[in-house]
Amino acid sequence: MQVEEVPDSTPAQSTSNLPLCIDLDGTLVKSDTFHDSLCILARTFPASLFRIPAWWISGGRANVKAKVAAIVHPDADRLPYNHALLQFLDEQRHLGRPIYLATGADSLLASHVMHHVGLFSGVICSDGKTNLVGSHKLAGLQQRFPEFDYIGNAIPDLPALAHARHAYVANPTASLRVSLKARHIPVARVFEDRSPMPSALLKSIRIHQWAKNVLLFLPLLLSHKISWQTILPCIAAFFCFSFFASANYIANDLLDIESDRHHPRKRFRPFAAGDLSVPTGLLTALMLVAASASLLPRLPSGFALWLLFYAIATSAYSFYFKRVPIVDVLMLSGLYALRMEAGAAATGTLISPWLASLAIFLFLSLAMVKRYSELANLRERGVSGSHGRGYLVTDIEQIRSFGNASAAAAVVIFCLYISRPDVDALYRHSGRLWLIVPFMLYWLNRVWLLAARGELNEDPVIFAIRDSVSITIAVCVAVLAIFATF
Repeated sequence: MQVEEVPDSTPAQSTSNLPLCIDLDGTLVKSDTFHDSLCILARTFPASLFRIPAWWISGGRANVKAKVAAIVHPDADRLPYNHALLQFLDEQRHLGRPIYLATGADSLLASHVMHHVGLFSGVICSDGKTNLVGSHKLAGLQQRFPEFDYIGNAIPDLPALAHARHAYVANPTASLRVSLKARHIPVARVFEDRSPMPSALLKSIRIHQWAKNVLLFLPLLLSHKISWQTILPCIAAFFCFSFFASANYIANDLLDIESDRHHPRKRFRPFAAGDLSVPTGLLTALMLVAASASLLPRLPSGFALWLLFYAIATSAYSFYFKRVPIVDVLMLSGLYALRMEAGAAATGTLISPWLASLAIFLFLSLAMVKRYSELANLRERGVSGSHGRGYLVTDIEQIRSFGNASAAAAVVIFCLYISRPDVDALYRHSGRLWLIVPFMLYWLNRVWLLAARGELNEDPVIFAIRDSVSITIAVCVAVLAIFATF
């Protein structure tokens, strides 16, 4: 146990000298800072994860916390604080009440939080030897204070809550609520500041991103060999791929938890915002992987190989390549093409070189416009570089030139394709396909125009599925393709 004192600025007209002690993880902060630290460690120094068992054996959980905190720890300025509780603490501080941070977090991290918040008279925390949770925390508080009020959120806080003069809870877990009721411990006040778990889980899965996986149907649709024998495997492949992709999104959000907190919009993602815990995310990801694996026996082995390749590619992207300029967007565009290859493998159809080329250039342009929008937002905020990325705001014009060139290349490839004589074998009225070209030109140029105006969401896929003009264009292109076929 370690206690750190800071100069007391309590007003003379204090209304109460009874200390108010507050837990950190899950209480003052909606997330668990130790779990957050492990995510940051996995992102920045993954090899250090293998040293945790040795740290545990040599000194237990308190030693692990100290070792991890010495390497990485969350930015105290960006932690997802419980704002309702902060307001209450500020009111108590102005009344002259001494407030103490009582946490199982290591002293290094606890000190950063204490100085950032600026409301505490001192901090009682783990010191590398004693893990200040449960009965250890109660002993530390009783040693320091004859009486105290306490604010907690989970079962480890139960001993301190039971012995406090007044018990407060913040975002209490269901098990704590049950235990408090069973032991007839009155709760003076509840500080709720968290999104409901069902909505947070749905948000973390990102079902809207499943729109990208519609590409699995494209090889089958363009082969003109649609039947129940081919469409059913394609539907199974869609859900198999979607479940796995959602698990990948969760894993990526956990690895990016620190970077997301520095982003104006991504900081509201469930894990960065503290609406979902890291263990909940890991469990959800495992369940999604299990759901995906349950569909694999119904699909050809070739599809499983492409799914494995997707897993390897996305892992490499998440751990390293997303921070390498140009390579990151090339990999993103390649992942779109990979989806089509997976769909072709699921249905036993072939992808023409023309379709593959069109997809690569088209999605490279969309990946570029995403990076362009990110840099445009940074430029507007006066920031020179992106956190966790390899781009600078000065790269923005070069990114635009790359993206516009890729968009033009995609249209040219489509024009060359529909000019081929063998296209007549697939389309009865292949000349009507030329009517699609103006729609392509309009949509791609409109996307880049909106990006230049700062009116485009950073993710063009989200923009497309919410934009009425984009939906209308997609319907028109589909109708033209049908008219060209029959």
